[in-house]
This record gives sequence, structure tokens and C-alpha cells, in this order.
Amino acid sequence: MVGAAHDHAVDPEPAGSRATDLDDNDAHDNRCIRDGGAVTLVESAMSERVVTFRAMASDITLRVVAPNDTADASLTAAQDVFTRVEQSCTRFDPDSSLMQANAESRRWHTVPVECFDALVAARDAHVRTEGLFDPRVLTTLTNLGYDKSLPFTQGPVRVSGGGASSTSGRRKRPWRPRFDEGRQAVMLGRDPVDLGGIGKGLACTWAAAQLRGSGQAALVEAGGDLQALGSGPEGEGWRVGVEDPRGGPDPMAVLSLHDAACATSSTRIRKWTVAGKEVHHLIDPRTGVSASSGLAAVTVIADDAATAEVWSKVLFVTGRGHIRATADREGLAALWIDHDGVVGTSRAMKAHVVWAATPGR
Repeated sequence: MVGAAHDHAVDPEPAGSRATDLDDNDAHDNRCIRDGGAVTLVESAMSERVVTFRAMASDITLRVVAPNDTADASLTAAQDVFTRVEQSCTRFDPDSSLMQANAESRRWHTVPVECFDALVAARDAHVRTEGLFDPRVLTTLTNLGYDKSLPFTQGPVRVSGGGASSTSGRRKRPWRPRFDEGRQAVMLGRDPVDLGGIGKGLACTWAAAQLRGSGQAALVEAGGDLQALGSGPEGEGWRVGVEDPRGGPDPMAVLSLHDAACATSSTRIRKWTVAGKEVHHLIDPRTGVSASSGLAAVTVIADDAATAEVWSKVLFVTGRGHIRATADREGLAALWIDHDGVVGTSRAMKAHVVWAATPGR
């Protein structure tokens, strides 16, 4: 689903604590890295290079296991990917390339390659999912008071606003943006778009490409999106814990990743109250409001983080009653948790599950 971005490689607030820097001499380290629904469980006696920073309103961790002489330069290049994607694709800066294209959406706009490729990937995902992935949610989020970065990690969030979307109850026509690859120009159409999760997923994939070959294994984490290279510090797979979306301290499941990515869509963090009603950021394009699906979180493993991000949102919107059939039909490795804390898995996910808190259903 996701293409390359010419040698390289936006989502709101982070969810969870941030990673701690490691020294090359750190040995037998055992730590959890939490951010946005996934927890990377690291236990290693090998030397590592770790860089942590803030971008796209998320905590970012870049990790290289058994680094070689190219690691430092590769880590710098990977961090630069996030800087470029944030600058061009954020919806929180009216001067970003995305928001300039949104502001005059029926005119052509030349945009940086990161923004161009992200918009193409979003269009492809929209077509592939028959509209269940739809980036045209910006107006809805703004109407719900989410027009700026909100302090989700500081406790319950309440905002002023009408609490209703002008698109509520109305499914939009298929999104048909126009692209001029020669000029690297876009025309988005009537409704403004938010690249949010898919932009962050692409940044993970593009940043990981910069780390390839810089050590025995590498990992990029960004607000719940992970792109893993190799088989982890011990060669047995990267261990990824799925956080309890109800707020519990312990993971609900532990997954194993080998040269793969995962993403989690969850209402654990990005929810707020507007006009006396609790809402969240996962908008159902069929209704134009926060999805009411009977699910609290969905995690998907895929080849790249953007594809995992897209399908985790689509399956969340699909809902508890249809998620298993949809995931199995599409061949997706998916794990979901409902509001009662019951864990379910697709057929393709079972090979990745090291441990789950409750029997799947």
C-alpha cells in the first residue's frame, strides 16, 4: 500500500512514558518503552545506540543494536526524516505545506516530496479500503474542538465547541485528489485532509530505511507506531507489549516482530469532552462522528508502519461484530481489545502472539 519516498522517509499528542537514553556500555538492560498503545520490551546484553526526541507531538525513539561505524550518521538522517515530515505535513501549523494546500484546496500546490508522497499514500489507502480510510476528517476534528494540540497526558481534557460536525450522518463521495508528479503538485478537492497517523507511519518506515545496515537490528518508535528491522537484541524477535486501553498498568498481550511493523489505534489517550459528550479522534467516515464500534483498541502487524496504521483504524471503525471476518478476509495480522478487556486475534496474528491476558474470542 505504501511506496518509497525518494530515499527517505503527524499525529497529535503522545500516549505513555518516553524512553531513556542508553550508553554503549549498558548491559543486561531490561526496560519498557511506552508510547501510544504499544510497549517495546527490551532485554539485551548487546551495545546499543539510542536517540530520543520529540516530533509530531510524539516521543520518538531510534534504536540500533550492535551499531557499526555508520550508525551515528544513520541516526542523524533518520531524525531528519521526522523533522521534514512534521514541517510539511502537520495540521497544527497554518504555514505547513499541507495546510496551505488545504486552505486553497481547488488550486494546484507544489509541495515537498514528503508531503506529496504522504498524500499519494493516503489516496491509495482510501481506494484500497473502499473509503473506510478517509483523511478528510479535519473539519470534524476542528468542530469537536481538536484544532490544536491538546494536553491528553495531563488528565481529562474538556474543550469548548459545538460538539457536532457539519458532516455528521453524511458519507462523503470518494476522495479524488489530483497529482502532478512532474511538478510535485497536488490539488486536494473540497474537503481539507489530516495526514495524522499515516504521516507518522510513513515517517517510521522512511526513518527505518535510513537505519538499515547500521547495526545488527534497529527499531523506530513514534507514538504507538513501530518499524522493526531484524530480529531484536537477542535475535528472537522484537517483543512488543500491547497496552491496556482501559488504563491498566500491565500489557494485555506480548507480540513478536521480525522485520515488520505494527500500529495501534486506541481511545486510551486521545479522547476528550466537548459539549458534555466524550469523543475521540477515530472518526467513522460513514457517519462523520467518533466511531462507536464496541472496541477500545486494535493493533495490526504489517510490512510497514503506514499500512499497519491504516488498517488498525479501518478495523477499529469496522467494529467488534465484523473485525474478525474483515481481518481474516484481508489476511491481516490483527489483535483487538473490547471495552470489557477481552482480547481477540485474527488467524494471521496468532503466529505473532507470545502471550495474551485473556482467551481470544
